[in-house]
Amino acid sequence: MIKKLFIFIILCLVLAASAAFYVYNQAQDQLKKVIQLESSQVITINSGTSFNRVLNQLVDENLFTASPYDRLIRKLHPELVDVKAGTFLFEPGLTLEQALQVLVEGKEHQFTITFVEGSRFDEWMIQLKGNEFIQQTLEGVSEKEIAQKLGIDNQKLEGLFLAETYHYTYGTTDLDLLKRAHTNLMGVVNREWESKVEKLPLKSPYEALILASIIEKETAVASERERVSSVFINRLNKRMRLQTDPTVIYGMGDSYDGNIRKKDLRTPTPYNTYTINGLPPTPIAMAGKASIQAALNPEKSNYLYFVASGTGGHVFSKNLAEHNRAVRAYLKQLRKNKKK
Repeated sequence: MIKKLFIFIILCLVLAASAAFYVYNQAQDQLKKVIQLESSQVITINSGTSFNRVLNQLVDENLFTASPYDRLIRKLHPELVDVKAGTFLFEPGLTLEQALQVLVEGKEHQFTITFVEGSRFDEWMIQLKGNEFIQQTLEGVSEKEIAQKLGIDNQKLEGLFLAETYHYTYGTTDLDLLKRAHTNLMGVVNREWESKVEKLPLKSPYEALILASIIEKETAVASERERVSSVFINRLNKRMRLQTDPTVIYGMGDSYDGNIRKKDLRTPTPYNTYTINGLPPTPIAMAGKASIQAALNPEKSNYLYFVASGTGGHVFSKNLAEHNRAVRAYLKQLRKNKKK
């Protein structure tokens, strides 16, 4: 009798161990399943969300299929329970275990936003407003009010932010990004102002930003920036009008339809450098670091004119006769290009 009881107990223990082993393997298999993603996906875990609710959220978002063994993960893998709040990026190929590890590590995904050199403040605001991962706080706020919130004395914000790529986490506000871009800009322009070449016809870092914005709009060829800068510096020193088309376009505002006519060049605006002396009153675009450096460190030259070559880049001239020949060559190249 005792022997039979002993055998029965042994059998029960074996069955229990087998059942436990089976359950353990099922839970392990669940963790090793690849989450259902065809492309990268952002997931946000709200503060205070429990581990079980996180699993339910992943099921609700169709990342994996629920299993009766999910509840055992907490007991078998306590290291996967302490998930963090935040916004995270899941990549295709992740297993459920790896996805949970991402949440436990708590390294929030860094989004990026790129503000292109030569873009305008109104374009920045449209870009910020259209980003679903940025918290919107400036809806209906005027440019003057934004300047006040940023602690900027200028009522017009054109050119007062550094054009580059910024990293941010989910929930960063539009104002936060503008503040960083302005701080970065002031850091660059103040450093470059301290090391600028001598005897520039620029009275302040703000005037350097105005010139940098014009350089930014005039050329996309990196190797030309210092030479373009030298043309404008030389003209300022000789009290010649800058006569640069981008300032005309900026002054035309919404009336610009893609073409500049002779009457536009003759129509006075605060920005039309064909009709005003010196620099326009504000920058006409956001400049990058390279254009700011070029404005304060121009090439040493005698050039006073430049015109597009028609094949990329510009042709620079020291006098009007040379410039007129370059213009005729450019027009000839344009006609040639149209025939192709």
